[in-house]
Amino acid sequence: MSQKITGVKGMNDILPGDVEVWQHVERTTRELFSLFGYGEVRTPMVEDTALFVRSVGETTDIVGKEMYTFEDKGGRSLSLRPEGTAPAARAYIEHSVANQEPVTRWFYMGPMFRYERMKTGRYRQFHQIGAEGYGSKEPAQDVEMMDMVVQLLLKLGLTDVSLNINSLGDDACRPAYQTRLVEHLRAHASELCSDCQVRLEKNPLRVLDCKNERCQQIASAAPNILESLCEPCRAHFAEVQRKLDALEIKYVVNPRIMRGLDYYTRTTFEFIAAHPVLGTASTVGGGGRYDKLVKSLGGPDVPAVGFGLGLDRLCLLLKESGQQFGRATDLFIAVADEGSADAGFTLTSRLRREGFRVEFDTRGGSLKSQMKRADKVGAVFTLVLGEAERQSGQAQLKRMAGGDPTPVRLDELAQTLRTALKAH
Repeated sequence: MSQKITGVKGMNDILPGDVEVWQHVERTTRELFSLFGYGEVRTPMVEDTALFVRSVGETTDIVGKEMYTFEDKGGRSLSLRPEGTAPAARAYIEHSVANQEPVTRWFYMGPMFRYERMKTGRYRQFHQIGAEGYGSKEPAQDVEMMDMVVQLLLKLGLTDVSLNINSLGDDACRPAYQTRLVEHLRAHASELCSDCQVRLEKNPLRVLDCKNERCQQIASAAPNILESLCEPCRAHFAEVQRKLDALEIKYVVNPRIMRGLDYYTRTTFEFIAAHPVLGTASTVGGGGRYDKLVKSLGGPDVPAVGFGLGLDRLCLLLKESGQQFGRATDLFIAVADEGSADAGFTLTSRLRREGFRVEFDTRGGSLKSQMKRADKVGAVFTLVLGEAERQSGQAQLKRMAGGDPTPVRLDELAQTLRTALKAH
């Protein structure tokens, strides 16, 4: 007996029954983001490894521990994309988009890959919705991004999600803060986890993003980055808050919001859900400003801001919300005898071309088994087709929920069904 092959650990199948939730989120996202003037971009799932080393940061956990990296047959080091911002920036530069338009707004959806410890809402193949805005350094662009996420969450019916915001400063003020932070962390160096002891030497800001309980306690007593902002960064952050207030978007100023990537400057934000279904993976999305990223990758000196949302986590929350997704089966056509199979098959095809969702069991079988199938697929109406119906050209349209059947001419079935569905 051959050994059963299973899926790769941490990379999940999405089957009918669940995929309708995903389709609902994707459809809602496309409709909403288009209202904001964002166009969809699709980048490859594999990129040159150097792209992520230069953008995400060599000392981040993503690059240091989590990327799926391999050498192809040409001897090139390639990686499955662990996030979407760097590939979008690479495409923006490669296609000289800055020369074509002063402001660019993109969004994307798709799988990302990180080899990390798995738990609810955190997988090795996970899916993201992301957006990037290039060309505007104004606080209004930051707030537009947050507003877009807020509106998406509202359209999805996810109201128990809070917005946390912070500013990381820039090259003018962050070094002074980093000096103060290092002084604080060195006083507790022996208490930090082994990873943070390395981060302390290479990238101390990353210690503030550690999930280790003791490291979090030490970080909570660290200097507040907002107290070290230079005047331009302070003014930028104040304007972000003023515009959020103007849009009546509720938020919490949280100086511990750092994000896990090296390219952020000034504004950072996270959307945090309170629902227990996510466990410790309570952040459903986040982002911020990265004004130096495009230039650091060899492109023009163009400011940018963006975000990423965990599609897996959004879908977990939606499944817990009790909402219903997916279109019901309008009609199930059953056949009472073998001689009616062709007529039933033809009628099914004709109604599908009219835009109805119609189920037909190609296996045939007893009428009882077909009606069980009609119940399982959640058909609103059923119609039984036998020799008598074929000869008379008339049948009975029956509501599965009960009630008197409706006589219907087979050549007028589409019109009658459409009227009945509207009434339903």
